[in-house]
Amino acid sequence: MASRPYTQFARSQAIFAAAQEVIPGGVNSPVRAYKSVGGDPVVIARGAGSRVWDVDGNEYLDYVGSWGPLILGHAPAEVIEAVCAAARLGTSFGALTEREVSFARLLCDTVPCLEMVRLVSSGTEAVMSAIRLARAATGRDLVIKFAGGYHGHSDGLLANAGSGIATQGIPGTPGVPEDFAALTLTIPFNNLDALRAVLVARGGEVACLIGEPVPANMGVVLPAPGYWEEVQRLLRHAGALLIFDEVITGFRLGLTGGQEWTGVIPDLCTLGKIIGGGLPVGAYGGRADLMRRMAPEGPVYQAGTLSGNPLAVAGGETALHLLAETNPYPALEASAARLADGLAAGARDAGVPVTITRAGSMLTVFFTDGPVTDYASAARADTRRYAAFFRTCLVNGVLLAPSQFEATFVSTAHSDADIDATITRAREAFAAAAAV
Repeated sequence: MASRPYTQFARSQAIFAAAQEVIPGGVNSPVRAYKSVGGDPVVIARGAGSRVWDVDGNEYLDYVGSWGPLILGHAPAEVIEAVCAAARLGTSFGALTEREVSFARLLCDTVPCLEMVRLVSSGTEAVMSAIRLARAATGRDLVIKFAGGYHGHSDGLLANAGSGIATQGIPGTPGVPEDFAALTLTIPFNNLDALRAVLVARGGEVACLIGEPVPANMGVVLPAPGYWEEVQRLLRHAGALLIFDEVITGFRLGLTGGQEWTGVIPDLCTLGKIIGGGLPVGAYGGRADLMRRMAPEGPVYQAGTLSGNPLAVAGGETALHLLAETNPYPALEASAARLADGLAAGARDAGVPVTITRAGSMLTVFFTDGPVTDYASAARADTRRYAAFFRTCLVNGVLLAPSQFEATFVSTAHSDADIDATITRAREAFAAAAAV
């Protein structure tokens, strides 16, 4: 596909205007509104492989990938066939199906911490349920999270959060009672002294710490060597549980996700995105002695009408089998490294200071010249330059996350030619950023 400027967004603009009359802000998830990068959002019509097309017919190399789930690219034939076959048998039953059992077995056989698992319909549900279980198991109320960490929109976890909260510049959110927020203690990532201080002061009240093994909701931020091992040791000494939020990293950093990547096996973990094959899904699980506390086996209640939905299970199980059979991770690593190196060279040639962080097939271009080790250092990035970079990439046919504080996702559908084209088009975008 030759690079060309896109000047025709008339249908996207008309649809977005209509959307604002019936949907708050015109979108069903805030970051989609493009507020932090300027302009109106493009309205997507379809996707195939590494590309999407908007309603005006403009074509883009897509690095959003539905915010991470589409590791196999858009509309992989095997996954679509599995979902369609499942739909022909019925879209929902509200009852146990055989495929839920095989899917749960697949997850337990693959993810190191999973001895038992429960399916839900979203990552937010998974996190909310895992924290409820941790509180019940420990008899404690406090939860520790990291500044800039986003774990869904449940009450108590939105304070100082990343993802859309960081994008919109919102410190928390109205509607969450102060008493709920007070049960969440926020500390900087990669700072063991901060964790030690909290545990010395209030360790006997802490039920759990929840964090992404590699944070991706403040942009991609790498843990310091040995960091998670010491976090786990400190939590165990305090009698608190460790929850890995692997909604993004699960099956993204490898079949075993962030657990093999960090070398740390948590007490509980949450999953989503990739495990649904592009359909809405979530899961939480871990040690059997903890999971057996969930109703109906135990007293901790959680339920969901669409939990274990047959379409999501069919799509997810097929996607995970494809990942296991083809082992695309070395090739994904190489593609993402090639992209990161090319973007770094483009920024350098344009005289734009950037820091590029990468873990496996996800990366972030931070418009800052300092190291990025936590939310405070990520927040120093120049969001005006990112906005200029984003907009120029967009008109040149490269779709990135409309936020500085998100990840760029490479899929198996991105060819070497796609990566090279992206690097070439990004050079103009870095020049635009340099002019800001």
